[in-house]
Order: sequence, then structure tokens, then C-alpha cells
Amino acid sequence: MTSLNSPARFCARHGWLVLLAWLALAAALVVGAARAPGATTDDFTLPGSESRRAADLLGDRPAEPQGRLVVSAPAGVRAPEARRAVTALIARMNTVPGVTVAARTPAEGSRSRPPSEAPYEQVSADGTVATVPISHTDQEGATKLKEVRDSFRPPTASGTPGTPVLTVELSGDDFVDFTPGGLTEGIGLLAAAVILLVAFRSLIATALPLLTGVTGVVCAVSLLSLLGNVVPTPGFAVYVTIMLGLGVGIDYALLVVTRFRTSLGEGLTVEDAVVRAMTTAGRSVLFAGITVIITGAGILILGPSLGGGIALAAGCGVLMVMLTALTLLPALLGLLGTRVDRLSLPHRRGTAGSPARRWSRGVQRRPLVAGVLALGLLLGLALPAASLRFGWSDAGNRPVSDTTRRAHELLAGGFGPGTAGPLVLVSAEPLGQAVAQAASTPGVAGVTALDERTALVVPETGPQDEATTGLIHALRAALPGPVLVTGGTAAGIDFAEHSFDRLPWMVGAVLLASFALLVPVFRSLVVPLKAIVVNLLSIGASYGAVVAIFQWDVLGLGTGGPIDAWVPMMLFVVTFGLTMDYEVFLLSRIQEEYARTRDNSRAVTEGLAATARVITAAAAIMFCVFAAFGTFDDRPLRILGVGLAVAVLIDATVVRLVLVPSAMELLGDRNWWFPGSGGRAADEPGGRVRAATGEPVG
Repeated sequence: MTSLNSPARFCARHGWLVLLAWLALAAALVVGAARAPGATTDDFTLPGSESRRAADLLGDRPAEPQGRLVVSAPAGVRAPEARRAVTALIARMNTVPGVTVAARTPAEGSRSRPPSEAPYEQVSADGTVATVPISHTDQEGATKLKEVRDSFRPPTASGTPGTPVLTVELSGDDFVDFTPGGLTEGIGLLAAAVILLVAFRSLIATALPLLTGVTGVVCAVSLLSLLGNVVPTPGFAVYVTIMLGLGVGIDYALLVVTRFRTSLGEGLTVEDAVVRAMTTAGRSVLFAGITVIITGAGILILGPSLGGGIALAAGCGVLMVMLTALTLLPALLGLLGTRVDRLSLPHRRGTAGSPARRWSRGVQRRPLVAGVLALGLLLGLALPAASLRFGWSDAGNRPVSDTTRRAHELLAGGFGPGTAGPLVLVSAEPLGQAVAQAASTPGVAGVTALDERTALVVPETGPQDEATTGLIHALRAALPGPVLVTGGTAAGIDFAEHSFDRLPWMVGAVLLASFALLVPVFRSLVVPLKAIVVNLLSIGASYGAVVAIFQWDVLGLGTGGPIDAWVPMMLFVVTFGLTMDYEVFLLSRIQEEYARTRDNSRAVTEGLAATARVITAAAAIMFCVFAAFGTFDDRPLRILGVGLAVAVLIDATVVRLVLVPSAMELLGDRNWWFPGSGGRAADEPGGRVRAATGEPVG
């Protein structure tokens, strides 16, 4: 890799210039994003899939309404008082520009809606639940519609003051009560600050990683918004950027600041200490950042419509925080110099690395037993992953405080679970007998013809039920060739199956890329293979936790359902990149010791002792940032946050403290075998990557 000596020295000598350049860059990106933000899209239909071809046939004819007004009245929605209140509410909603709230006219030949049902389109069999379709031209109209609904005060029943005659809810993704970010990121930053303060015992040293990390994230979010004008990005992509940016950005700065303070303690000048920090820890940060970006790009295998936007979100986050750690941070260190230890807290100095050294020696005395126990634990945690099922979250997975969740439950109770995810039959020719054929298919609750070429099919089961997937395949196999099956549920299943089929290819591509990166770094074939295997075990344990918590709902949180199709893909590529970071930080230090002593056992012990403290602090920061995102209302982001948190926790404990030292002890000098090297490691001490840290935190 390119030497960081000259750039580091430049940043140290011209701190104010670098700082002003970053301020100008951040301002330009923020202003640019504010003036020309890229549009987001959540259209995940696959080009070439049946659902996509059917959607193309539909064109501008929406078969499903964008949303629904869902009305519930225990005494009956047809009661005069309830109908008057609903009619008045609909009239108010229709005053919102671009909004239409009205029942559609049934197609000729369909069961007509009797006049007594007005203003409703559907009324449940028991007469307690009804729906009215909603269409709107933009998100602003949907937001104003929610405001009208929130201000609605239903009449109360006579004789029972305070008891409303009816309740109204809104169904549709545009009406989700999604809580914007802010609190979650704040929780993660607060936890990171506490960990940094414990590690550094200095307020100024603690502030540096937080400052550079937040600066990088602000720039990354702005850059993502600007690039959204070129690459379509999903609405949740910005939170992926924030999550990864905060996690890795603070960690990267932690490594650099640690090495800088250590170098100062050795008597180096401020400038030389900055250069030392950047040519050791900075080089590891550069390699780690590139690794995460490359592995994150593996999600492009999903295709450009979704994979491109997510890969861009991850890449922007990691790239910008890596650049702040490599340029802005050394500039700040050069400006602060020895003042970095000002405002220090009192603490007792001890022998750094002693507990880790004793632990490593204990593991190395019985490597087979320790390795088998660690391997058994990881495999046990990974077992639930065997039942991983790809799919999509729906309104039923949202908090009960969300109007769409309450509407979902009302619809399921009044019309059956399949109402939440109807299927759409589309044909370029008249449907003819296809409507009757679909109605007679097992698993179909009802079929309504919208026009001669379009019909709605309501399944007996909900969108997340495996039986609904089977029904879609059955309809596609049984109906005549010109008839296509689409709808949100069908499109989601198409994408989930596509993702599942692509997963092995993505895994293979990431593994090959990682192996190709690690072999020249460590000049060994065994170490990269071992690193890949143990990282796969961490990911397997993470998958197992995700399935148990969010698919099986073992905690009883009401989260049960398939895992959103893009999450396992993203979880794999990001986790693999992050865990590989720790592997590189640890193994580079072990390699340095082995090149110096040619004693594998001692190298493992000293490498673990030297890096345990900083890796533990870094992992704790990442765990807190990711776990904080596990509190999101948005289920896919919650799954991703919990999955990453579990992966980091497992990797920093079971893998790094037990499995790696036991495996390297068992392999002995074979760890460093490389063709043509005579079994020896890299010739120069430390090979091509020096240790990220290795000294006690000041």
C-alpha cells in the first residue's frame, strides 16, 4: 500500500489548512444536499420478473389503492351517526390538494356495491369494519392527510360520554408513523463517549474520535443525498450510512489516537508521533476501510435497483469516516500536540495487557479443549440460521402505536389476513375464465374483477405466510400464459427468492475478494483461510440470533415473520468486513512478533495481550452504536442493528479471545506457510502491515 508517511507529515505541519479544507468540504456537501437532494425510491421490483412484467402492463392504472381509510364501529359502520361522521371526514380529506378519498365504481359484471354501503367500498360481514380507497400524488399530500385524520374527533355514544362511536385508521406505507433519527444516534454516541472516556481517561482525547466520526458521517450523508440524483437509493439507505459511519468512524479514530499517545509517551516529537501513528494504525485503518467497502460492494449482486443504493450508502459512510481518520484527525493531533492529555481523569496505572496475556496462556495450554468448546458454542448459536426465510416486513410488524399497524389488525379481523396483501391478475387480453379459475383455486378467499383485464385476488392467508407464497406459485402455474400475477406481495416474494438464489454467489465473491486481499498482506495461505473460516462462524451466529429473535420471536416481542430479503445480504457483507478488521488488527500484531522471534506461541500471546484492550474498546463502541439502532421502529433496520451488534460481540469475545488463539496454537508454524518462503513469514518485521496498536492506552 502507498506509504502514509508524507501525507501524515503534511497534515501534522499544516493542521489549520487541513481543518479549513474539511470545513469547506463539509459546508459544500451540506449546502449541495440541501439544494439538490436526490430522490429516494422503494420500488424493489425486479426487471424481467413476472411481477415486473405485470406492472409494466398495468402502466398508470393502479390495481391496488395507495392507501385506505379503515373505519371501525362496534355498533356498525352503517349506523347513521357513524356514516355522517365518516362522510364529513372524507369531505375534509378531499380538500387536501392532490388527494382523492372515494370508493371506486365496480367493474361491469362484478358484484355491485349496494347504495346502502355508501360512502364505503367494502364492509365486513359483521358490519363493524369498512374501507374507503385513498389516492394521492405526493408524500406531502399523505402527510397532510395524516394531520386531518389526527385532528378528527369522532362523536361519542349517547348515554356513555367519552366512548367514541367509531375509530378511523390509515392503511398504506405512505402513512407509517416512522420516528426520524436523532435519539437513536444520540444514544449510540453517548455510549461511545463513555467507553472512550474509560479507555483514554482524558476528555480531549475522548472528544477527538467523536468529532472526526460525526464530521465524517455528516459529509457521508450529504454525499449520499447528492449521489441519489445519479443512483436510485431506498429511503432507509441514509440510516445505513449513519449506522456504519458512526460505528467504524469512531473505531478508526480510536486506533489512531491510541497509537499517537503511545508514541508521545515514548519521547517522540508531536510531528513524529503523528507520522508513527499514521504509518502503523493509519495503515491498518486504510486497509480496514478498503476491505469494508469492497465486501460491502458484494451486495451489488442483488442488482442495481436495490443493491446499488445500499452499496452506495455503506460505501459513502465508510469512505468519508476513513478519510477523516486519515487526514482531519492527524491535523487535529498536530494542532493539539501534548495537550491531547489535558483534562485527564485520575487513574491507577497498571501493567497493560497482563490480564489478556494470562488469558491467552490459559487458552494456549489447552488449545484443543478451548477450541472445541468455542466451536461448539458458535455452531449452537448458528443452528437457527438453517431455517432462515427471506421475505418482507409488513404493517403487522410495526409498533401498535402506528396507525398502519392498527389498520392492519382491523382489516385482518374484518376481512381476513389476506386483505393486507391482495394479488393482482393482469393480462394484455380479456381475463375471461381466468377469474373463475382463480376463484376456485385452494387458498383464495375471493376475486374481484376491476375491469376486463385486471382483477384482485384476496388470499386466505397473510402476506408473510408460507401458504401465500405457495398460492402465488400455484396461480402462476395454473392460469393461462397471458395472465400474470403481481401486487406488492408477489413482487416481494419475487425479490426474496431472487435474493436467496443470489446469496451463495455473493458469499463466494466476498470470500474470494477477501482471500485475495489478505494473502499478500500476511504472505501466508493458512492465516487468510483461518480468518475467513472464523469470520463465517461469527456471521453464522449472528444469523442464528436474527432468526431466533425476529423470525421465531423467542423473546415474545411480536416480531415474528420472515427476514427482509436485503438484510441477510447486507448483514453478511458488512459483518464480514468489520470482523475482518479485527482479524487484521490482531494478526498483524501477531505477525510482527513472529517475524521478530520466530516463536509462534509467544507471538500469539503477545499479539493478543497487545491488542486486546483496544480491540475490546473498539468492539464495545460498535456494539453500542449498532444495538442503539436495534430500537428503531423500522423492522429491517432493527434487524440489521441487532445482527451487527451480536456479530461484533461474538467476534470480540468467543472468536478473538478463544477460537483464534487456540487455532493458531494448534497450527503452530504452519500458520505462516507460504509457497516459496520456506515456511517463513514476511522477511521484514511486521510484514506489510504493522500493528494497529499494541501499547497501553496512556
